[in-house]
Amino acid sequence: MQDSAPIAATARRAIVFCFLVALCEGIDLQAAGVAAGGISHEFLPTPSQMGRFFSASTLGLFLGALFGGWIADGIGRKKVLVVSITAFGIFSLLTSLAPDMASLTAARLLTGLGLGGALPNLIAVAAESSDPKRRNASIATMYIGMPLGGAIASLIILVTDASHWRTVFVAGGVAPLVIAPLMAAFMPAMRPARAAGPVTDQAVFSTGALRELFGEGRALRTLIVWFACFLALLTLYLLLNWLPTLLEGRGLTKTQAAGAQIGFNVGGAACSVLAGKLLDSRFRNAGIIGIFAAVLFALFGLADLRPQLELVFALTLLLGGGVVACQSVLYGIAADCYVVEHRGAGVGAAIALGRIGSVVGPLLAAVLVGAGRTPAQVLTGIVPVVVLCAISVIYLGWGAPHRRSEPA
Repeated sequence: MQDSAPIAATARRAIVFCFLVALCEGIDLQAAGVAAGGISHEFLPTPSQMGRFFSASTLGLFLGALFGGWIADGIGRKKVLVVSITAFGIFSLLTSLAPDMASLTAARLLTGLGLGGALPNLIAVAAESSDPKRRNASIATMYIGMPLGGAIASLIILVTDASHWRTVFVAGGVAPLVIAPLMAAFMPAMRPARAAGPVTDQAVFSTGALRELFGEGRALRTLIVWFACFLALLTLYLLLNWLPTLLEGRGLTKTQAAGAQIGFNVGGAACSVLAGKLLDSRFRNAGIIGIFAAVLFALFGLADLRPQLELVFALTLLLGGGVVACQSVLYGIAADCYVVEHRGAGVGAAIALGRIGSVVGPLLAAVLVGAGRTPAQVLTGIVPVVVLCAISVIYLGWGAPHRRSEPA
């Protein structure tokens, strides 16, 4: 019992650093969407060029997540986190210097590699640092940094002129470069426990991870986790990148749309915490249903109701809450699906496959807008995706045996 206080303090320090990194990721993930107006005014891109710009970072995220968690299972989470956030800080700064759409898109691709390497390890560290009875709440506490970071990015654009869009990428680059050396010095090392064998044992990196994902009847569960992540990230990234533009198309000014986007992120932060607590309680099933009901209600409301600012803000608050809470739920489920020594690979694979959805989402919106669809039609077009995602998450959260985490 005498060691419990130092262990708890170490766990809190790890969660704080995870939160700060998630905050930086949130700034960068939202940066493209909130800077889109200024970018469009300066470079006059086509809808196709904007779609590629929005999707470039998420393509890098796919590659970074696929390998970042897998590598960290072998060499330790802290090392991969420090390298990843340093990389995305540097490339975010380079984004602010881009002279045209081609270089802007390339810089976003490289930024995404760093972002992708960090995220699965943030989830794994949050899961491994916490009491098993509060694991979902700990993951949610870490994850709220992302929507709060997105709100900061929206606020930067809100209080500056559109021509100063590069400012948000400067902020997204400086913050992680400040945090990286502090993390290297003070964050406790997080290294997955091994039953035996050296870190460089290649069986750990390949056969064991594949067996954990697909062996002993777990293939269907893993595929459904991937499918749910695909649909959830398709929805999230479509809205992160296109919601301000869609709201302006519904009659809001640039400032009003940016304010509504802040509401989207604030709602996401608040509901993410609530979702984590619900998943650790007897209200787990009702909470999952409520999350998806909120998303559907908000989408229909934004599509059909008159663009009154107060109502739009309330609906975007609800929409952000539901969409971001869905991510928190999925990441909690994914972390529970796999044992500790392969958690990085398992969560990383889920995030990576989900990133395909985050690439498809902005491109899908670009295609719909380019084909002449109205903002209301784009919003209601997301509904079937949300319904399929709900079915998948309900299966995972209610019926499928999924808890594969280490014993308490």
